Amino acid sequence: MNRLRFYLQLGFTLWVCLFMIVPVIMSVMAGLTTNYFVGLESGLTLRWVQEVWALYADTIWLSIRLALACLCFTVLLGVPAAYGLLRSKRRWANAMEEALLLPVAIPGLATALALLLAYGHMRGFRESWLFILIGHVLFTLPFMIRPVLAVMRGARLAELEEAAASLGAGFRQRFLGVVVPNCVGGILAGALMVVTLSIGEFNITWMLHTPLNKTLPVGLADSYASMRLEIGSAYTLLFLAMTLPLLVVIQWAGRVANRSRTP
Repeated sequence: MNRLRFYLQLGFTLWVCLFMIVPVIMSVMAGLTTNYFVGLESGLTLRWVQEVWALYADTIWLSIRLALACLCFTVLLGVPAAYGLLRSKRRWANAMEEALLLPVAIPGLATALALLLAYGHMRGFRESWLFILIGHVLFTLPFMIRPVLAVMRGARLAELEEAAASLGAGFRQRFLGVVVPNCVGGILAGALMVVTLSIGEFNITWMLHTPLNKTLPVGLADSYASMRLEIGSAYTLLFLAMTLPLLVVIQWAGRVANRSRTP
């Protein structure tokens, strides 16, 4: 009976994995075949990848630049914000923590429209990629604050800070030498979410972008809408090739940080 249950669970797990992976494989193969509708019989080619790189290389670099800049801002804003929420005993702290979910609950198009109404008249700023960055930071900041705050609550920071203060450490020394090192796991977990969401964010970016500031998802939508299916699939292939290594590096850094903290 136990063996039957094991094989049923294994079969269901494999079926779910195939259900999720097969479309990705088909999309990748479409970007490498000469003619998708003929299939592999038409032969393999890198022509579509080369065309996508020639047409959309700037969108790839812009997306990576946006994701890394968004990560820097969310760390600089999110870690102190989480620490402030941790230390505050006032009622508004709980309300503020719940309010952090508003950018997630509100549709991205509504957030982008609010930014356009507030700052759209600033022409130089409106045409800059920094305008898109503001939208990405608003959307991803909760995903940095939440995991950092959770780690802080479980790290007994009050006792550690008290011990550091008794040794003469000032606030800056305590924050950089005690608080930040003890929430590295939360920062890396948040970083993985922030980078993933920023690179793949479409709704806010679609409203805020200009013809000179297209990101990966916007370029991908354009390629699927206006060109051959092979072009769009090759774009997906480049998307995976450029973003997966970045995510793997962040996950690796998280595992290294966890091992270094394990006694």
